[in-house]
Amino acid sequence: MTRGNARELAVHLIYGRVFTGEEPQSVVSTRLNKDYYKLLSEDNEVYTERPSRIQVAYLDKVVSGVANREEELNAQIQKFSIGWDISRISKLTRSIMQLALFEIQYMDDIPTGVAIAEAVRIAKKYDTDETGSFVNGILGAFARSLTSTEE
Repeated sequence: MTRGNARELAVHLIYGRVFTGEEPQSVVSTRLNKDYYKLLSEDNEVYTERPSRIQVAYLDKVVSGVANREEELNAQIQKFSIGWDISRISKLTRSIMQLALFEIQYMDDIPTGVAIAEAVRIAKKYDTDETGSFVNGILGAFARSLTSTEE
């Protein structure tokens, strides 16, 4: 499984928690169960290859991290989505941006540009090019705010 597919799987897990309310560890272990995972592979090519141990550790970290920092991440999305109330942003798009914001702030091994590019790619895959542009605008503004703060 590629890192991009692991990231896409992370979005699925984060998005799934919105509806189930499951604890992060539970959602990861349930969805990665071999039998359940095999069923998912029939509907989405992301599930054709199982994640490695390193990727499972990544999934655990980001799903838990987003769950534990959801309010903070949503506040950042709200701050940079000028003219949009966060409740108008789809749950899937919000999940994509939450993951990217978490990666940018708390995953030192993931460059900001990669987190943004992957979020845009996933948004375009599951929604529209316009959604990809929207995600790029919000995450880009957030990244620029970090750069100006550091200077």
